[in-house]
Amino acid sequence: MGAMAGLRPEHFLWEVVERVAVIRLNRPERKNPLTFESYAELRDTFRALPYATDVDVVVIASNGGNFCSGGDVHDIIGPLVGLEMKELLAFTRMTGDLVKAMIGCGKPVIAAVDGVCVGAGAIMAMASDLRLASHGAKCAFLFTRVGLAGCDMGACAMLPRIIGQGRAAELLYTGRVMRAEEGERWGFWNALHAPEALEAAAMELARSLAAGPTFAHGMTKTQLNQEWNMGLDQAIEAEAQAQAICMQTRDFERAYRAFVAKETPVFQGD
Repeated sequence: MGAMAGLRPEHFLWEVVERVAVIRLNRPERKNPLTFESYAELRDTFRALPYATDVDVVVIASNGGNFCSGGDVHDIIGPLVGLEMKELLAFTRMTGDLVKAMIGCGKPVIAAVDGVCVGAGAIMAMASDLRLASHGAKCAFLFTRVGLAGCDMGACAMLPRIIGQGRAAELLYTGRVMRAEEGERWGFWNALHAPEALEAAAMELARSLAAGPTFAHGMTKTQLNQEWNMGLDQAIEAEAQAQAICMQTRDFERAYRAFVAKETPVFQGD
């Protein structure tokens, strides 16, 4: 267990504000592409987050008017052409490990998407718990456009659960851009905002979650993901156990005492 406010990553920007960690890819002149190094550093950061004592929510924000343009053509795609199968599999497993780390970090993750959000950038948005976008956001799972399958980093498992099988199939087969209004209507975006209001809305949402019962939020995140593989009886039993654990927290007692006193509860995450 330890604080992460002092983290100094090499390949993206990081700050912690009021228990909200804000991540920004930092190559705005190229619409923030990912590299081998930034993939690995993001994976390792999310793997450390379950043990962070000063972070309750994560916001992945845009930078310079764009979210992420996917894997860098020169730094990733070019070198991949010359690799052997063993090396290629090591790379694809590493990218999948970023999604696993986001899912397993124990904190709500909010994507605040402005501008371009394609390829692996679209996957990072997909793997977030909540997704806000600007009216001009352009999201595309464009793997087929570079001769690859749409089944990348868990897309064929996760995207249909968010927007439905038919819509996911269309996006993954065609690689076309999902317009912002379309994405909101389908349930991919939780809300749309003007570009100048997007980050403020994301931070307001993040702060509201950080002020809530954060232990219980972590339990909600765990159950949302684990119950994908459960039958209904298993899910109900898992939630019974999870809720019984939450009922032992001080936050549960604080909420009760605040209700009795007609006050607003002040949660402390324990």
